[in-house]
Amino acid sequence: MSDVTGHAAPSKVPRVNQMAMGDLVYALKMGARDFYRKPMMGLFFSHVYVVGGWLIYLFLFVTEQVWWAIPFTVGFPLLGPFLAVGLYEVSRRLEIGDTDFRRNDIFGVIWRQRLRQLPSMAWVIIVYFLFWSFFAHMLFALFMGPAVLTNVTTSYAYLLEPEGLTMLLVGTAFGAVFAIVLFALTVVSLPLLLDKELDFVTAMLTSLKVVQQNKRVMLVWAAMIAGLTFLGLLPFLVGLFVVLPILGHATWHVYRRALTSLD
Repeated sequence: MSDVTGHAAPSKVPRVNQMAMGDLVYALKMGARDFYRKPMMGLFFSHVYVVGGWLIYLFLFVTEQVWWAIPFTVGFPLLGPFLAVGLYEVSRRLEIGDTDFRRNDIFGVIWRQRLRQLPSMAWVIIVYFLFWSFFAHMLFALFMGPAVLTNVTTSYAYLLEPEGLTMLLVGTAFGAVFAIVLFALTVVSLPLLLDKELDFVTAMLTSLKVVQQNKRVMLVWAAMIAGLTFLGLLPFLVGLFVVLPILGHATWHVYRRALTSLD
C-alpha cells in the first residue's frame, strides 16, 4: 500500500482465488493471533462500536422509542466493516513483520484514507443503513398501522399479536437480505481499498466476484460472522469487545486468501 495518497499509480485488479473451508479456519486462527499480539488496538476499536451501541440504546430508552431497538440491532452491525479499517491495518503490519508500531501510526493511516476511496465506501454503507432504517419504519406502519406506531411506547403487546409477529418475521427476512447484499459488496472491498489503489466501484465488483466464485465458503463465512456477532451482542454488547477485533483481523486474512495480487 502506497503512502502517497494523491499521486499513487493505480493498482491492477487482483485475481480471485478458489477458496476452501480451511481458509476460514485459518483466517479465524490468524485473527485471534493478531488480537492476542495487539490486544489494546483491538479493544480500542471495538470500544468505539460498543459504546456507540450503548449510547443509541440509551437514547432510545430516554426518548421512549425502545421499539426502534429491533431495526437498530439488525442495522447497526452494518457499520461494522468500516469501523474495522484500523484492525485491517494492524493485521497488514503484523503480516509484513512490523510489530513496533503505535496507535498514532494506525491513526495516521486511517486519516490518510480521507483522500482515497474509503470515504466513498463509507457513504455507501451509511446510506444503506439509513435506507434500512426507513424501510423498517415503513414495514412497521404497513403491518401495524399508524395508530400503533404512535402508541407503541405505551404497550409492546402489539408485537405478540398475529400482525406483530408477521411484521417481525418479514422484517427479519428483509433484514437478512439487506445484510447479505452488503456483505457481498464489502467482504473484501474494504481491505482491498486499504491495500491497493483502486476505485470503490471496482472494489465492490471484485468483492461480488469473490462471493460469486466461492458461494459456499462465503455463505459459511457470512453465517459465522452473523453467529459470532449475535453472541457478542449478549449480554449488553459486552461480547463485542472480543468478537469484533477477532472478526476484523480475520477479515483481513480472508481477503488475503480470496485474492492474489498481480502488482
